[in-house]
Amino acid sequence: MAKRYYEQDGDPKYLEGMTVAVIGYGSQGHAHALNLRDSGVRVLVAEKAGSPNWQKAEAAGFQVMPAYEAARLGDIIVILVADMHQPALYRDEIAPQLKAGKTLMFAHGFNIHYGQIVPPADVDVSMIAPKAPGHRVRELFKEGVGVPALVAVHQNPSGLALPRALAYARALGCLKAGVIETTFKEETESDLFGEQAVLCGGVSELIRAGFETLVEAGYAPEIAYFECLHELKLIVDLIQEGGLSYMRFSVSDTAEYGDYTRGPRIIDQHVREQMRKILAEVQSGQFAREWIEEYTNNGLKNFLAMREAARNQPIEIVGRELRRMMPFLKKEKEAGVPVDQPVSSGA
Repeated sequence: MAKRYYEQDGDPKYLEGMTVAVIGYGSQGHAHALNLRDSGVRVLVAEKAGSPNWQKAEAAGFQVMPAYEAARLGDIIVILVADMHQPALYRDEIAPQLKAGKTLMFAHGFNIHYGQIVPPADVDVSMIAPKAPGHRVRELFKEGVGVPALVAVHQNPSGLALPRALAYARALGCLKAGVIETTFKEETESDLFGEQAVLCGGVSELIRAGFETLVEAGYAPEIAYFECLHELKLIVDLIQEGGLSYMRFSVSDTAEYGDYTRGPRIIDQHVREQMRKILAEVQSGQFAREWIEEYTNNGLKNFLAMREAARNQPIEIVGRELRRMMPFLKKEKEAGVPVDQPVSSGA
């Protein structure tokens, strides 16, 4: 089994006297900056001058500056902007400020694993990857609970990369829930596969296919929406709380019987073969090359077209109308949480 770490494994002394430069005050960045500061760590924030996120970071009381300045002043430089913005930002503003003894840290291994960022050999490179969106990282920290995370070390010239990463995880609140040791390769490939085959791609298409099957058979779109999308949260919450067995214990015997007898007909051998192909594309770098080409040379043209088409699918149109009936869903979707965006100062 993978090694696990808890609070007793994170020694705050490894952050004493150090300055953490959080590059990006977006989804993850705002949570990291706030949690670290509340844990007594000196934090600087880098953002694009005049951006909404710069203003939010300033309003939260942080010293905000361009990325190159934060990288110059920081002992630990945590890159928390979106994957697509990291390589240019690293090349133009962060790399020139790196020197022996500094730590470069990530929350996802994409750019290191696929060679889009290649740090100098005399710099520690590590990762703390919370397994939750930034707003939950912040919420559960304030509740004294914390979210689980992954830790990985890519380069360790100082010999202190792991204890320093664990000290960071403790300040972030993650060691309360537990941190599991991994590698940049394992984290990146498993994360991409999970997103594509199950959590985002797989679930989205399963929902849409079920909705369209019912509508094509003459059932009301509103009924199809409730049965194939709205109630999914109830099931996922049960699974998260106690695994598949607890979900099956909690639903009706009829639902449980249908699960055992019909589920394998939906997720059949063909689906499993496609999952293996998707995993192979992740492992070979094919997906990474495709995505890098899309945002580097294609200006996100295909991506934005797919996003617009998805927003106008019948299930989304019906859903927007039905959600107006359910004010209890209006938790504002964390309207105040900053989003990831380019942080380049242009310097």
